[in-house]
Amino acid sequence: MKAAIPSYSADSAEPRVSTLELFFDLVFVFTITQLTSLLLRDPTLGGLLQMLLLFGNVWWMYGGYAWLTNAVPPRELGVRLLLLLGMGGFLVIALAIPTAFGSGGVAFGIGYLVVTLVHTGLFLRSSRQSIVSAVSRLGPFNLITAVLLLVAGFTTGWLRVLLFALGGVLHWITPYLIPQSSFRIRAGHFVERHGLILLIALGESVVAVGIGLGPIELPAGRIVAALLALALTAALWWLYFNGDEERAEAALAGTPLERAPWLALNAFGYAFVPILGGIVLVAAGLKLAVVIYNEPSTTPAAVFLAGGVAVYLVGLAIFRWLVHVQPVTVRLSMAALAVVTILVGLRLSATAQLAALVLILVGGNIAEQLVSRRR
Repeated sequence: MKAAIPSYSADSAEPRVSTLELFFDLVFVFTITQLTSLLLRDPTLGGLLQMLLLFGNVWWMYGGYAWLTNAVPPRELGVRLLLLLGMGGFLVIALAIPTAFGSGGVAFGIGYLVVTLVHTGLFLRSSRQSIVSAVSRLGPFNLITAVLLLVAGFTTGWLRVLLFALGGVLHWITPYLIPQSSFRIRAGHFVERHGLILLIALGESVVAVGIGLGPIELPAGRIVAALLALALTAALWWLYFNGDEERAEAALAGTPLERAPWLALNAFGYAFVPILGGIVLVAAGLKLAVVIYNEPSTTPAAVFLAGGVAVYLVGLAIFRWLVHVQPVTVRLSMAALAVVTILVGLRLSATAQLAALVLILVGGNIAEQLVSRRR
């Protein structure tokens, strides 16, 4: 990995993201898959609320581990072993997600407590006193949330929902309660790490389609729908990996040291909530759409599919605005058009809605390139 800020050696032979971090991300993305499954089991407003509460809490701690390995690279044996322990905690969290608001609540809370304790303990191994000082103030807030979620496992009904909501709110307001300027961000590593988690999550949405089909028959129409699902996922991939990653790294590397942590938090923390949340919705919509490919879509399938794409696009627009990349109006326009495709799915078919979404994204990508060239 490259040296800490302010040095950014472009010709470093050492990889910026280690294979252990990539392994960690593969385990974490299992939580994304489980959130999709949770939504499919209960495709109602209640199920959507549960998914959002779980995702809000889990994404905060994953982001914490991205910050962790940015500050404490996993070179030492002790750090690597503790990271593996943290992976085990995330696996328990993922396994408990489908029943987190039922019998799996205690298991979810225990996994979350393990993840939190490992995170704080590893951060305190940093050689930078400023980071140790910042984490000594951050750790108690994370621990309070972990305890809230563990206690939630012993409750039922709306009390459990309330405790999950309190935990999520406490997580996401914590940055305003402690100084962020103490952290030092290695831009290349930080951007690459989040790009990888986005890439893996998009790949999981394709896997979700295959799992959803199972041993079902494959007439030509269903194959076309599956290919359109792949084209839609590829278009979502293109929107971020067509230069935004490099521009974000340049923006983060060029930001003054005291402001860089805030840019990292806003762009890769808050803005990534709708980006990854949108992928969860899209994966659920794709899984449903390919099964009912030749029929008018169900309301959950049409809403998840169009809403997921729209939320993803809004998240990318916010991300671009934060890292000062233009334009954003094209992406917001694409999001509005994506919502309209709900009518296409309900009145025509799921395949027609998929085709409409692909056309919107491909056309928007082309329009965006033309606008960028003119600028």
